[in-house]
Order: sequence, then C-alpha cells, then structure tokens
Amino acid sequence: MAKPTDQELDISVAGMLRFGVTLSALVVLAGGLLFLWHPWSAIPDYSHFRAGDSSLRTISGIVRGAVRLSPRSIIQLGMILLIATPVARVAFCVVGFARQRSRLYVLISLTVLIILLFSLVNSVL
Repeated sequence: MAKPTDQELDISVAGMLRFGVTLSALVVLAGGLLFLWHPWSAIPDYSHFRAGDSSLRTISGIVRGAVRLSPRSIIQLGMILLIATPVARVAFCVVGFARQRSRLYVLISLTVLIILLFSLVNSVL
C-alpha cells in the first residue's frame, strides 16, 4: 500500500465528516417527523421540572427505543451519531498518520483520542 498524501488524507477526513453529519441529520429528521406524526396524549406541564425518560440516558436504552421506533430515542440516536463523528475523525487520523509513518502526529492524535474517550466514558458514569 502506498502512503497517502496529506491532500488525500484531508479529502478522506472531509468525506467522513460530511457522511457522519449527514447521517446524524437524517436520523434526527426521521425522529422529528415521527415525533410530529405521533399524536401526544396530554399537553406537558412546564410549571415543575421533570427529568426526561431514564431510558434516553443510556446507549442501550436509546438503541432499544430506536428499534421500537420511539421518536425521542431516534432523535437521541442522531445526537449520539453527531457526537461520535469527531471522535471517529480523530481515530481515522490516527490510522492515516500511521500509514504515512508520521510518528509525532500518531502520538498527538492518540493522545487526543484517549482524552476524548476518557471524557466520554466519565460523562456517562
């Protein structure tokens, strides 16, 4: 395999980012349309704060709800895809820089990836 040039890596990263944002937007749009299509039973009471559904706070709960075509779960899944897009970009750059044999950039990208993953895992727990 030939080493990719910087321009080829930039084009690949841009395409991957474009795909991730477009996919997440389409998922959120589908969830929004389902939300508007489903009739809701009662007008919400906003005089007291109530936290959202607890199943929307875990990835497994969101996926289960999305499989059941729950509009809120589908919207939440789209938001997770949007958050995952830059993380995937950094992982993609690690691979690209490794193929270019650029050790410094691999080290920097790995450091950023570890920090991102650490912060995501700690925010969930």
